Amino acid sequence: MANLVLEDIRLGIVRGISYGLFGKADAFMPQLRELGASLVRVYVYWSQVEPEPGHYTFDTVDPFLDQLDGSEEVCVTVCSSSRWATQQATDFLPPSPAKDLDTYHQFVYHLVRHCAGRVQFWQCDNEPSNIGLTWLGTAEQYLAQLKVMHRAVKEADPAATVVLGGAPYALPASAADSAERQFYNVVLRDGSDAFDVFDLHLYGAAEQILTDIESTRWMMLAFGYQKPLLVGEYNAPWPNLYPEALAAMEEAMAAVESGSDPRRTPEEATIASLYERMASLPPQLQMFMHGCPPELDAKRDRINCRELVMRNLLALSAGVRRTVCWNLAPEIPGYENPLSIMDLMFGKFALLGYDGSELRIRNPSADTFQLLAEQLADVEGVTRLDPHDQQDVFLFDVRRRERGPLLVVWRHADSFTGENEPTVAFEWPWPAAYAEAPELSATDAFGHRQPVEWRDGRLQAQVSVTPLFISAD
Repeated sequence: MANLVLEDIRLGIVRGISYGLFGKADAFMPQLRELGASLVRVYVYWSQVEPEPGHYTFDTVDPFLDQLDGSEEVCVTVCSSSRWATQQATDFLPPSPAKDLDTYHQFVYHLVRHCAGRVQFWQCDNEPSNIGLTWLGTAEQYLAQLKVMHRAVKEADPAATVVLGGAPYALPASAADSAERQFYNVVLRDGSDAFDVFDLHLYGAAEQILTDIESTRWMMLAFGYQKPLLVGEYNAPWPNLYPEALAAMEEAMAAVESGSDPRRTPEEATIASLYERMASLPPQLQMFMHGCPPELDAKRDRINCRELVMRNLLALSAGVRRTVCWNLAPEIPGYENPLSIMDLMFGKFALLGYDGSELRIRNPSADTFQLLAEQLADVEGVTRLDPHDQQDVFLFDVRRRERGPLLVVWRHADSFTGENEPTVAFEWPWPAAYAEAPELSATDAFGHRQPVEWRDGRLQAQVSVTPLFISAD
């Protein structure tokens, strides 16, 4: 079978991990479209569609489908979680192998047939190599289920695409004998005909993105083939990117292990101990905590806005055609669990927040995502350019249909301290010929206009760690 080709470029957003599972399946697509996203990823659990053997219900699926207008692409991550049909009885996490693969085939077939023509991508679980949390089974069991899903999808909707369960960000750099590398080796070696697209999650350091994408492609080439690669999740910052934050967390975990609080789980006791001494923690960790000093909260927001732009430009310049940002909003209105490790790690990623029961609150990252989507509208391709004598400068040429040239540029520096460094002078030949000097405009990732000049066919600007969009009227 010829490899699938993803023609256009789309920026997407993940709704969350539990749409309609713990609350009403509410409306969110108008807000997602307002941000400029043209792809949405949602999770659907076996327990939501077939709560009892042979009884199919689409009470969660239909409210979502009713929000679609046909302009967007849809990726559904199908999670093998059931109280009766899977080896681990659960409505939520962890998914596990089906007790009977024929039963799993029927479930997937009914779900895909119900959504035929409206969902373009069907994904078999998420990060299955994360054994115990997002898959409670072996690589061989996952592969067997992937093959069944692929067959069911193609029978129910031949035009639909099957996506391999998202690969964790650490996979490309993992050791050959690591558990996650061995897991994917099994799947890639024996499952080449069981998926159409590889999904790589980009939560590692931004400067590693190009290497990670190339390494992932070589993982497939090692078995004689290569499939298109999409980025099903990405975002930053989070504590694992800062050694100071990791050291403080590890110290807290060790203290809990030596004297645990019987009133709380070890996880809760660890996070509670961090909050009790938040003021003494490294600022690289404080900024992820609720109630941290406002200046640190604002600093995290600025880093987040920069990372959204940088990660997309880097991935697109490596030939990726779909990126999906984690995540749109909290799972349900009013839910808070500050003593959860997941909240500490990822809780501030949400682009939007609830005002009562409505998604009305826009976080700074939402404005940046919308700006990015506007700048990249009608994009055909992104090329990274070599700035020659300024090797710490990242420069990208963005080609857009029926729109003028766009350059995106920033200076690489430490994500936490780099904004304190002075800007550097930058100049570059403008990528289009003009009879007269064009009127250049420059907008940074925060939506602020910045000075830029045209002189002798070259643009001149001051560059910092904050990405700068430069275009010509």
